Amino acid sequence: MTSMAEATARLQQVAGSGPTAVLADAFAAAGFELSLVGGPVRDALLGRATTDLDYTTDARADDILAIVRPLSDAQWDVGREFGTIACRIDGQTVEVTTYRADVYDGVTRKPEVTFGDELADDLVRRDFTVNAMALQLVARADAGVERIPPRLVDVGGGLEHLLARTIDTPQAPEVSFRDDPLRMLRAARFEAQLGFHVADRVRAAMADAAATILNISAERVRDELVKLLSTPDPTGGLRLLTDSGILDHVLPEVPALRLEVDEHAHHKDVYEHSLTVLLQGIALESTRNPGAAPDVVSRLAGLLHDIGKPATRRVEGNAVTFYNHDVIGSRLAAKRLKALRFDNDTVKAVARLVELHLRFYGYMDASWTDAAVRRYVRDAGPLLERLHILTRSDVTTRNRRKAERLDFAYDDLEHRIAELAEQEQLDAMRPDLDGEQIMAILGIGPSRAVGEAYRMLLDARIEHGPLEPERAETMLREWWAARPAD
Repeated sequence: MTSMAEATARLQQVAGSGPTAVLADAFAAAGFELSLVGGPVRDALLGRATTDLDYTTDARADDILAIVRPLSDAQWDVGREFGTIACRIDGQTVEVTTYRADVYDGVTRKPEVTFGDELADDLVRRDFTVNAMALQLVARADAGVERIPPRLVDVGGGLEHLLARTIDTPQAPEVSFRDDPLRMLRAARFEAQLGFHVADRVRAAMADAAATILNISAERVRDELVKLLSTPDPTGGLRLLTDSGILDHVLPEVPALRLEVDEHAHHKDVYEHSLTVLLQGIALESTRNPGAAPDVVSRLAGLLHDIGKPATRRVEGNAVTFYNHDVIGSRLAAKRLKALRFDNDTVKAVARLVELHLRFYGYMDASWTDAAVRRYVRDAGPLLERLHILTRSDVTTRNRRKAERLDFAYDDLEHRIAELAEQEQLDAMRPDLDGEQIMAILGIGPSRAVGEAYRMLLDARIEHGPLEPERAETMLREWWAARPAD
């Protein structure tokens, strides 16, 4: 945490400039309270950049909209039922929300929204104390409301918890998680994002309430998982979710990786291996694609790449095998991500990466021909860079010589891919004859035979490299002549 003097200066700067000052003057003139709340206050105290600006007020949604409309060039009322109005002021999007409490009945997956009139009541119902501090800008007085010097309002000990780097709840965690079970996932995310420690009483309450996460919609769970995976190091948060039993209800395939190790079949813990792969993949993301946004597809693939192992685990003598765990894992990943309402592109990409993550080891076993390298590129398609990252991060052996050998082999494979790509444009690999040409040569119309011919020529392209048009036509005619009639 930054010094109090620096934190105060940052809070004063935020309070006196940009949208904050404009909104404070407008809400005071309209007779309503206004406070900057939550993340921006926390981040200012931590010395982090304040980006998303959130405000809270006793005004209701209609009043908020009426106040911000003249001040902004765009407004959104998609959160009106929850008392939230968003708008854009001076190019910055902000949200203003009525004092409220979201309460779940423990059965349905949507909150019952009630609105309040007191800032302190709003803060005590928020998720964590470090997010339950407000910088009050407009407050009620005997004569109505007035613009006041920025005043920090902390009803739950958030400042103390910031200093102690602790995640705790303003009220009893059992009550907080009953009001909104999603907060348990948020606790894990904030532990990873801020590097804080979740208080023991919060951990205990998470374990007791783990099953209530099923009361939350799959979409909201998915969004929190994405935010967790987008942090620089999600492993601490994932461990918390595993230890509390929450991941058993959200992503059960991951805790299932904690395979039992018996005295006759020693092997490394696949759960720990998967967390290491995830973390190494994140490091590779930053070195291979500096400045890029977190790649959730790559991170999901790293976390899930071995989830087929429990179903395929076999003990043969003193050895443990996991034959076909790549194929089984691909199916399991697709099924789980669909259940979490991930979009189809993400589901397909992650499943394909899981399916392909062992393909490289054939390169270690035997020298690949150019055709095999082309096939590797063709099978990866647009996922090739992600496959590079997953395959490299999957090396977690402590045997330095083995690790160096694997690293050298993959360097060699990438070098060969680059050479062939320069010669043959591998990223746009297609047969030497397109569908129109195939139909013209064979004198047929659109049909299944055209697709078969296309695949035959693509295989030839992979096997032999680019073909001259005459050779491609000869191969096509020979294939057609030998093909059994339908």
